Amino acid sequence: MEQQQQSESIKQSIMFSHKVAQLSKALWKSIEKDWQCWIKPYDLNINEHHILLIAYQLEGASISDIAKFGVMHVSTAFNFSKKLEERGLLTFSKRQKDKRNTYVFLTKEGESLLIETLETYNPAEYGVYSGSLPIKELYGKFPEFSELMSIVKHIYGPDFISIFEESLSKIETEFKEVDGKLVSLENSKQEMKSS
Repeated sequence: MEQQQQSESIKQSIMFSHKVAQLSKALWKSIEKDWQCWIKPYDLNINEHHILLIAYQLEGASISDIAKFGVMHVSTAFNFSKKLEERGLLTFSKRQKDKRNTYVFLTKEGESLLIETLETYNPAEYGVYSGSLPIKELYGKFPEFSELMSIVKHIYGPDFISIFEESLSKIETEFKEVDGKLVSLENSKQEMKSS
């Protein structure tokens, strides 16, 4: 009986792993294509854009933070951050309280570029968004991914999910939607002052 339970467990484990692998790979392929098309006009690649997002969300991030929350190797985080620094989009510095780690911060140009990418995002052009619309139409909301978030939390830890949720909150509080487009509240205030 124990042998049968173990073999069923292995079979279920393989089937589960296969489902996750196949679905994740298919989903990532679509996301990767969408993301590359979105940021191509800004001469950015996915890692660079992701680093800009993380530096924005964390208001300065260590290379270790970028690697962890960007799900990339430390050398990848550092090398692409250096490229962004060379373009004048990031700066590197040490903190008074933490001289061991190097932190990256968005420059004004980096923040402006990132905000511009967010403001030009058009969901109708992206497969994952379009593929989610039938669920939204059926249930009145987009998928919540609570089970998936639980899996990720157990793999990467609660800090990962915390930063993820903070990033969503930051977008929620620092941007508004105007005529179907995302607009930075900061840019909106500046436009009001100049008019």
